[in-house]
Amino acid sequence: MLKLVIPKGSLEAQTLRLFEEADLRVRRGSERDYHGTIDDDRVERVSILRPQEIPMYVQDGLFDLGITGQDWIAETGADLVELTTLTYAKTGTGHGTQVVLAVPNEHPADAAAEIPGGTRISTEFVSLTKRFFSDLGIDVKVSWSFGATEAKVPEIVDAIVDVTETGSTLRAHGMKIIATLLTSDPVLVANREAAADPGKRAAMHDLVTLLQGALAAEGRVLIKLNVGADLLDAVLAVVPSMKAPTVSPLADGGYAIETVVEKRGVNRLIPQLKAAGASDILELPISKIVP
Repeated sequence: MLKLVIPKGSLEAQTLRLFEEADLRVRRGSERDYHGTIDDDRVERVSILRPQEIPMYVQDGLFDLGITGQDWIAETGADLVELTTLTYAKTGTGHGTQVVLAVPNEHPADAAAEIPGGTRISTEFVSLTKRFFSDLGIDVKVSWSFGATEAKVPEIVDAIVDVTETGSTLRAHGMKIIATLLTSDPVLVANREAAADPGKRAAMHDLVTLLQGALAAEGRVLIKLNVGADLLDAVLAVVPSMKAPTVSPLADGGYAIETVVEKRGVNRLIPQLKAAGASDILELPISKIVP
């Protein structure tokens, strides 16, 4: 039913992993294939293309929906329906990226407004950069970069606008960030005509539920345990929870407790629960959390 396009390049591995965790595994003949399938009748076909191209392809109806970055939507100005934000980046989930203005450490400017007129700037985000400096009233010279943008300073250009997660690569190249033009997450976007079709919109909603459920489960586990009635309050005082923990009576007069917790704290939590009087403690993986 749906023609889907997902990003190739830095977001590819995390996107494919997210789809697999959402039970929407993309099957390809090899990692070099640009097309694949999902064993789900809601998805007719899948293509894997550069995120820079995806906004216009979806806008023009070549695909019903796709995943691209908010940065590329801003750069292209594509007219799309944004279905949901998907908070992940190349290195994992829970955070996105920033499009930043960076200059050499020795550059006198510490803010974008201090950039002198005529400054040469290299970037993949030509339109976004021109709009940013136009709003500041500064006339700069913006040139297209085909990659390795940070390597062009200072011999070829004076500054760059580039995408970063932590800024570590820029710092390693002797550069400082003096402005953030945009904070960007991947977004699931749809063609307006496709989103207006009731059948396709229902299928899109299903995919949003699955993908968001998989993201919500990232880094979380289910803890199950038993406790006697006399120790219930002591154990509950230790139990963290996304919401209130589930407490159910047992046939022997004790209680069973279930709660969802952050995985990174389990190594301290389980001994604390044991010390408080809990028994039969189980830690179980979670694939999705759907409110």
